[in-house]
Amino acid sequence: MIFFKGMAMGAADVVPGVSGGTIAFITGIYDELIDSIKAFDLQAAQLLLQADWRRLWQHVNGSFLLTLLAGIVTSVLSLARVITYALEHQPVLIAAFFFGLILASALFILRQVERWNPGRALLLLAGISLGTAISVLRPNELPLEWYWVFLSGALAICAMILPGISGSFILLMLGMYGPVLGAIKSLQLPVLLVFAAGCGVGLLLFVRLLSWCLHHYRHALLSFLTGVLFGSLAIIWPWKLTAVGSVPTAADSALTQHSVWPWQYAQVADSQLLVAGVCVSFGLVLVLLLERGMKN
Repeated sequence: MIFFKGMAMGAADVVPGVSGGTIAFITGIYDELIDSIKAFDLQAAQLLLQADWRRLWQHVNGSFLLTLLAGIVTSVLSLARVITYALEHQPVLIAAFFFGLILASALFILRQVERWNPGRALLLLAGISLGTAISVLRPNELPLEWYWVFLSGALAICAMILPGISGSFILLMLGMYGPVLGAIKSLQLPVLLVFAAGCGVGLLLFVRLLSWCLHHYRHALLSFLTGVLFGSLAIIWPWKLTAVGSVPTAADSALTQHSVWPWQYAQVADSQLLVAGVCVSFGLVLVLLLERGMKN
């Protein structure tokens, strides 16, 4: 089951605007994932230096992380290609499915929040504002200097483990998506190593803050993350057009598109409103089934 949850996380990360952290949360492994990553600490370093492999493996929850990582990698190498193909040929329907998935996830997390008060309501509104702001911000191209590459990696990986925020979308917003993707294609090892170092440092530092919040201010954090999920719905809205009013193609950046109503989209192309509604409903039902499976 952990392997298949990893596959779902990998598939979600392929879709612009969808976070693997969202899938981790609704499948019930988010807390364990955060705590397992947090376990890469000084004690883990000591066990590594002592070559105490068995205790090190248990300390970092190695079986869980390896199984989850295997599922993510398998998805990226196989299932993700199917999703990428579907995004190119049926973008409205795929976006509609993930829209339903995220909407149901937000409602699911909202129900986990206990004892609502003005502070948590404000955090919910702050999360909605952040998610919406990310969807409308446009990139400011950063120079390909090592410190910006490092910082971009740190910010992207932090966003990736937060439900509702896509790491790839953060890179797009920073104007670093193209340079990083180009470095991967041309195997520019210095750039990739600096980016990977930023990801590693950002993950190990941020996950400690996230874990502390989960254990000490869980409901306040859930209020904020619920808002982020609601706000991120603007990113994955199925009906989008380019600045010139045409249907986006694979060559068009997600940041050059803007959301429109289905009837406005229908003036340019088939809005597929009925089938899209079915896809949204399928996403909602899928989360409901996952929730019932978790309880059982």
